[in-house]
Amino acid sequence: MAKNDVQKLYNELTTDINILLEFLRAKFPMFHNSNFFFRDLQFGIKSFFEKQDIYLGYSESEQLAKMISEFLQIEGIFILTSNMSWKVNFPEFETSKPGDPFSYS
Repeated sequence: MAKNDVQKLYNELTTDINILLEFLRAKFPMFHNSNFFFRDLQFGIKSFFEKQDIYLGYSESEQLAKMISEFLQIEGIFILTSNMSWKVNFPEFETSKPGDPFSYS
């Protein structure tokens, strides 16, 4: 896949990032104040596009995950905790019961 194609997919994701976030939330335990890991983001993005019959290789999905993670950090949705993980800062994903990540409001 060419660099321009990765940039095009990045632009598609950042146009409405909530679609990707909802997809990730359904696929992984992603909720407000939880930890989220780079490989989950990478494989979540890969799976997101596979649902649209767009197949990314490992390096393309890794590159796209790096770009999206930087975007989410700028937006304040990801707070860096290490070079491969973040704390999710997205109150819309707050659970209704303390300690139960799968009980959504």
